[in-house]
Amino acid sequence: MSNSLGAAGNDPARDLVTQTVLYNRLVGVCREMGTTMMRTAYSPIFSESRDFSCVLFDREGRMLAQTEFCPAQVGAIRFVVKWLIAELGEDAVKPGDVIVHNDPYRGGVHMPEHVVIKPVYYEGELFGYVANIAHLVEIGGMAVGGFAATATEVYQEGLRLPPVWLMREGEYNHDVWRVIMSNHRAPRYSWGDLHAMIASLTVAERRCHELLDAFGLETVRQVSNALMDHAERWMRNEIRSIPDGEYEFADHMEDARDPPARDWIRLRLIVNDGEIVADFTESGPQAAHVLNCTYGVTASGVYNAIFHFADNDVPHNDGAYRPITVIARPGSIVNVIHPGASVGGNTETHPRIWGIVMGALAQAVPERVSAATGGTSCNFLFGGTHPDTGHYYVHYHFDGVGWGGRAAADGNSHQVVPNGNCPATPVEIFETRYPFMARAYRLRTDSGGAGAQRGGLGSDRILEVRSPSITVSALFDRMVSRPWGLYGGHTGDSSRLLVRRVGTPTFQTFGEAFGTTSNSRIANIELREGDEVLIGSPGGGGYGAPELREPDQVLRDVSERFVSVPAAREVYRVAIEEADGRFVVDEETTAALRTSEPAGQSTGRVGGQPLLAKSEERPPAGGRWEHVAGDWWQTDVTNCEFCGQVIPSDIWRAGDGHQFCSKDCDERYRTYWLPRYGQRADARIQ
Repeated sequence: MSNSLGAAGNDPARDLVTQTVLYNRLVGVCREMGTTMMRTAYSPIFSESRDFSCVLFDREGRMLAQTEFCPAQVGAIRFVVKWLIAELGEDAVKPGDVIVHNDPYRGGVHMPEHVVIKPVYYEGELFGYVANIAHLVEIGGMAVGGFAATATEVYQEGLRLPPVWLMREGEYNHDVWRVIMSNHRAPRYSWGDLHAMIASLTVAERRCHELLDAFGLETVRQVSNALMDHAERWMRNEIRSIPDGEYEFADHMEDARDPPARDWIRLRLIVNDGEIVADFTESGPQAAHVLNCTYGVTASGVYNAIFHFADNDVPHNDGAYRPITVIARPGSIVNVIHPGASVGGNTETHPRIWGIVMGALAQAVPERVSAATGGTSCNFLFGGTHPDTGHYYVHYHFDGVGWGGRAAADGNSHQVVPNGNCPATPVEIFETRYPFMARAYRLRTDSGGAGAQRGGLGSDRILEVRSPSITVSALFDRMVSRPWGLYGGHTGDSSRLLVRRVGTPTFQTFGEAFGTTSNSRIANIELREGDEVLIGSPGGGGYGAPELREPDQVLRDVSERFVSVPAAREVYRVAIEEADGRFVVDEETTAALRTSEPAGQSTGRVGGQPLLAKSEERPPAGGRWEHVAGDWWQTDVTNCEFCGQVIPSDIWRAGDGHQFCSKDCDERYRTYWLPRYGQRADARIQ
């Protein structure tokens, strides 16, 4: 029975104390879900690296709360849960049900990310859903670890699941479990990790019941609505601190082959009175590789970057996302459509999108942005039969990179890319669980981009194979192009992936050692006992001209082996000498070096272009809602012709035949899209 604790006042939805207490309780539920995951998981990717996110939703699929897990997952799960509810129907989901889904074309992220959701009923009425999105370490497909770096279509990437029931009213759906276990190379891992995910849902369901007992169902709904409206107002005010205007930036994804291949992502970012439109229309087409990303990944990259500008106390619920619109053309690298591959989109393309937003906003608020991060997860996958246990093992390893320098501070060194808050697996766990030995693990001198504020350092890790055979795959970026600097800052060092085979004196690229066509995308390479792999992560870009860095800071960098003595002299123009076992600045020589070439730095704000007037504004064409119906076995999806989102069940059919996910997108199509792009052939979903 509910006692409606929060309803003591006349209007609990307007009571700030009730709002704060309730929101903290909701966030606490998410944190406890995460703790459950860590303590019950089989794989270090959960127990050590925390590559998962836990979220609460109301019955309409609106996000109520999240916490400090992976931004790439939390942004995308908004679309996944709404899709599930719309496709399956609220009435089809019963108490005790657990649904799983990893389809990238249904609002998802990439194939390894599995979403499980469970409805929460209270006194016979649906309150909402508890959800967990997590990276399963093995999902089948053409490469060990479910990360097929050389895939060209989705069918090579692993087992693709539309929304299906893992549990029905508390009982196992054995057929689905058998299909999953039969397609994963390491079913023990999948079995244990899926149960860890389900356990987190059980804990969340129990805590939601306690919350509803304390506050009452109606009070929780009212306060949740008020919290979403509050978050929206707060986020709009945060955006208003950015000067209105249009800001453009572009960067590319790459393939380290000969010659290098590049796919461009182009952004027009429009800031206007508390709203942001991130328009990726001019980005390149999707390609026959794995760096395409889904709409959810692209939107997450934008949300992630904008939230870095916002007050950390803004409630991260559905309201905080409302002022941000993302336009991503279906069939482009930022909105992959069937049957395009996309497993690398979440790990590689998301951080690039984050950096592109930073680059655009550098023109508006240079004091609040950073130079480019290393921008790759350095994905290294491996598996085989363990020589000690005889069991098949598999692991997904990623490494930290250097982050970009910023106006008031150096970039962090060896920190995971911005799309995740995931630490790398500790060496002790790594060596205990898997037949590798870490021969070296260190920050790499001079890898951070030089600048008045230096970029963070990348790292080098050398792993020696300690079993007769290990099969490895890898996906890297920033191996050819280097992370860019800002305002005279230098680029960070690039990434590298090298191998030294037994009997070979030096490290080589995988192309040199095994004849792979790419040095940054490899799959199913067999290493033998004694072989060594060098994983080198990139550094971050520098901010401001290096000659403006204080000599004492350069001295500290040299003392810490972050910067070499030659680089201090040649790049920072600071002469460092070693005397009595310690480094000192040669002030006279430094003064001469720094006056020989005057340094300059662009620190002024670069304003954006004024917003284009809606000179060709067109009246709404009218329209109607239509239900998208097909045979039960069909997996086709429909995309909105304005924003590019997938439409799960009901489309807004405009009077002229265009199809949208909402009336709002219909209006924006006529007032924003048509005046800019016209009725182009690629403006329609073919």
